[in-house]
Amino acid sequence: MNQRTSTRRAQPQAAERQRSVGAVAARTGVGDRLGSWLGHHREMWRESWVRFFASPMSSGMTALVIAIALALPAALQLGLTNFQRAVAGWDGQPQISVFLHKRAKVSAVMSFADDLRADPLVAGVTYISPEQALAEFQQASGLGDALAGMGSNPLPAVLLVQPGSADSVALETLAERLREAALTDSVVLDMAWVQRLAQLTALGQRMSLGLAFLLALGVLLVVVNSIRLHIESRREEILVVKLVGATDAFVRRPFLYTGLVYGLVGGLIAWLLVSLGVWLLAGPVSGLANLYGSGFRLDGPGVTYLVALAGGAALLGLTGAWLAVARHISAIQPR
Repeated sequence: MNQRTSTRRAQPQAAERQRSVGAVAARTGVGDRLGSWLGHHREMWRESWVRFFASPMSSGMTALVIAIALALPAALQLGLTNFQRAVAGWDGQPQISVFLHKRAKVSAVMSFADDLRADPLVAGVTYISPEQALAEFQQASGLGDALAGMGSNPLPAVLLVQPGSADSVALETLAERLREAALTDSVVLDMAWVQRLAQLTALGQRMSLGLAFLLALGVLLVVVNSIRLHIESRREEILVVKLVGATDAFVRRPFLYTGLVYGLVGGLIAWLLVSLGVWLLAGPVSGLANLYGSGFRLDGPGVTYLVALAGGAALLGLTGAWLAVARHISAIQPR
């Protein structure tokens, strides 16, 4: 009787212990699988670097091809950035000529000029009196004697307005406001060079994007071909690993990391190439700028360019490796 009672009491306890052991085993199994998965990733990352430096000639040539393909659009984009910065600081900014009524009083003109200088859209205002305008015209035209015989000065006073922005919409808005002023007779805004500059910049950006796209395709093809050669050289190893039950994800992992390493090294070399180019051109560009009285200096590729080139190249390398293994790994099956 006592033995049956003890047995009935022990059964729930045993079941509870079994459930506890099962839960611990499940948790341990998940932890072990996660640790194994992370450990394999770390091992493949380390092994990819070992394989890269084990054959420095072929690996270096592949990374150099990737670097050259990435350095060309990166250098063009950096050149466009420096060009826009140089134009923004150029003394030949767009200028609006405001011709005033001949009967406008000097005090009213000075007050009007002061109001314009306080306008946030205006960077500066220069007043040219009728006498100054006549003297400049006589010197530029060579008609000094003919103009000296005139009884009165036919030229009006002029305000040369320097806009604070080269944006075409802002320039048109400012010119329209100046036309509506009471003292204004006419306003001349030469937008031709501004439009040419905008079109030239847009053309350069389109060319940079197109070149980047074509060379990115070239990088993908280089990585795909390199990874394909790696797969073929390890074909027997892949067959053996698949025979013991390895999944395609397990088999493709080292090749994905190899493509990632190729892209990352190529991006770093591309950044070094662009930096070297800027260093070689910095002296002549500074000397040319000094001859024109400008303090312009070339901006080199900073940390942003380094991160963008290395990250973009690593992503291209990973994508190319994925394309290669998706096609070739699945075709290698043990018979």
